[in-house]
Amino acid sequence: MMRRSNERKPLVKHIYTADPSAHVFNGKIYIYPSHDEDLDLPDDDDGGQYMMVDYHVLSMDDLDSECIDNGVALSFSDVPWVSKQMWAPDAVYKNGKYYLVFPAKDKDGIFRIGVASSESPVGPFVPQDNYIEGSYSVDPAVFSDDDGRTYLYYGGLWGGQLEMWQSGSFNKDEKRPEGDERALGPMFAEFNDDMTGFISKPKNLTILDERGEPLKASDEERRYFEGPWLHKFNGKYYLSYSTGSTHYICYAVSDTPDGPFTYKGRVMEPVIGWTTHHSILEINGEWYLFYHDSELSGGNNHKRCVKYTRLNIDSDGNIETIKPYD
Repeated sequence: MMRRSNERKPLVKHIYTADPSAHVFNGKIYIYPSHDEDLDLPDDDDGGQYMMVDYHVLSMDDLDSECIDNGVALSFSDVPWVSKQMWAPDAVYKNGKYYLVFPAKDKDGIFRIGVASSESPVGPFVPQDNYIEGSYSVDPAVFSDDDGRTYLYYGGLWGGQLEMWQSGSFNKDEKRPEGDERALGPMFAEFNDDMTGFISKPKNLTILDERGEPLKASDEERRYFEGPWLHKFNGKYYLSYSTGSTHYICYAVSDTPDGPFTYKGRVMEPVIGWTTHHSILEINGEWYLFYHDSELSGGNNHKRCVKYTRLNIDSDGNIETIKPYD
């Protein structure tokens, strides 16, 4: 099958973009990425090199058209509680408004999740006064189910601080799960109707292996690390995510939005650069993976570019593994 003219190419080159959350609103494609700053900083495991300060919304009339940068949609200076590091966002249309859901560090250096709204999918977005009570960590992905309920999937290890909340409160010295200990999954919560809070306390999701046992922390090729995404196919819920240290995008399937999810396989092999973060979107009956790599910057881990490629899902719901440079 021939590739589209834009497929597997940087969608914009004038700024560095990463972590694309893609959606179709009113027949048009909108991409909500993080915006990598063009800074020369050393890499570290806590993500200190990712010093994003604003969000730009990208849009395309279709998959073969020019990708447009619609400018700054929200800046850290607009949000009273934010101190720095506006990482990977997502967006959702609900109640006649567009909501940008984003993580950032508060004044105490703790990652929280905030919400901003707009009448337009490209913003500008007006933030709520404070972060969502009970929220923490990074990488929010918002999923609207067929019944109108709105769920949030989020969480990232290491610099994303997810493991620092195992006790129920923030502890920067909390021990990470290791060895045969149960791996942490992403967090799950349900938004209330006006997107100002959670209906119930967030819970950690379980990802099972083929025997029905929870994945172990040492299983770095399959266990969750960051970057969750949720899509639905033939009535089943597909949780896809990054394995972090082994650089795969994997997926697991459940009959319910809150799991447990059973591991099924890989969506994508490693890309150029340390991080991998994606979204999955159906467009005109075909499926596509939006992702990033560091090709545009020659391999710099915190100067990335957003791309897309076709995603093949067979009639049984199995995803064909993508090799990004074949």
